[in-house]
Amino acid sequence: MSNDFRHLPRFTFVLGGAASGKSRFAETLAQDASAHRMYIATAQAFDDEMKTKIHRHQARRTQGWRTVEAPLDASTALAQAKSEDVVLFDCASLWLSNHMFADSDLETETFGLIHAVTTCNAPVILVSNEVGQGVVPDNALARAFRQAQGELNQKLAAASDLAVFVTAGLPQVLKGTLP
Repeated sequence: MSNDFRHLPRFTFVLGGAASGKSRFAETLAQDASAHRMYIATAQAFDDEMKTKIHRHQARRTQGWRTVEAPLDASTALAQAKSEDVVLFDCASLWLSNHMFADSDLETETFGLIHAVTTCNAPVILVSNEVGQGVVPDNALARAFRQAQGELNQKLAAASDLAVFVTAGLPQVLKGTLP
């Protein structure tokens, strides 16, 4: 494993569907880039299924990870990154749903997230779900989330140096070059 992340872009955007392997891919990128890794967790364990998923993600991470829980305040969490860190932000979809349920101003929060990611002291790998390739949801809340997630993903992709779409564990580069 290299401790030199000079080849990792400042902002890597990793996108994929549910259970696509996007988080595992992002973790591997971070592990290969630096021995100092910061994991920004946006999930909240409201039920047993989510608790199990969180534990599964935690078990995959080896030593060298520092976890900061930030279901809403991404800017403060990203500001905690040290220059020798590589930051893994997992994930924008849960961050967005947390803000939707908190009735936050999504435009303001999105601007703040993108500003924090692009001005972070360390390289950032940000994971998000692609939710626009399935059927049209049957309820207004799910349709609103799908729309907001699509808009957020477009803004994140535009701001990124590297954008990767992961399907069945296989990365497909959409923008930039893999390190």
